[in-house]
Amino acid sequence: MLIELGINFIEGKKLMFTGIVEAIGQVKAINLNASGARVVIASGNLDLSDVKLGDSIATNGICLTVVDFDGASYSADVSTETLTRTGFANYGTGTKVNLEKAMLPTTRFGGHMVSGHVDGIGKILSIKHVGNSIEYWIELADSLKQYVAEKGSITVDGISLTVNSIDNNRFRLTIVPHTTEQTIISTYQVGQVVNLEVDLIARYIERLLFCQEQENTAQTSTGISKELLLRSGFIKG
Repeated sequence: MLIELGINFIEGKKLMFTGIVEAIGQVKAINLNASGARVVIASGNLDLSDVKLGDSIATNGICLTVVDFDGASYSADVSTETLTRTGFANYGTGTKVNLEKAMLPTTRFGGHMVSGHVDGIGKILSIKHVGNSIEYWIELADSLKQYVAEKGSITVDGISLTVNSIDNNRFRLTIVPHTTEQTIISTYQVGQVVNLEVDLIARYIERLLFCQEQENTAQTSTGISKELLLRSGFIKG
């Protein structure tokens, strides 16, 4: 299943997450340099005993490669692209972040398939307490709204969440107390920017449909189809 979707584990490199936050960390430092920045993240309760150099840790949904670490923190390089296209542009010393180590091939899927590649940012429009839960309306770019489906999955700051309803380029989340307690959601405020990663399967479906459309267009314009080439013996099935 993973390989069919183009998701794999190359030479032990763990490339996937599930969107289940393991700990809350904190930005200790952001040291700017010519290529971007090196960030230092205090790992909080995240167990780093099995972490090695080159491993991946999702930090607010951004897949970062560990370049240095000790028992209480890790360092990673962040490109200028990441700094400008994700919430890192607004982070500073003390900013809290959701943390998840990359999954193993035997890991149970508690959330959904998450790549750690942020598709864009969203903005929190409203926060409303409903019973013991909290409702959030989040705005996203028009270019991303086609990938968001009611009752589908979306990753917000590295958290696997279910979309409860959609209104054009806005979507609603209903957050239960456990998620509020185990993530940085309790710190959210109206107007805050969050990292978004849309459902990976939605992107694959779009690509498949696009390729099929291109193939159909080419066949229509030339009058040559795969079936015609097969019947004429130019290709083998």
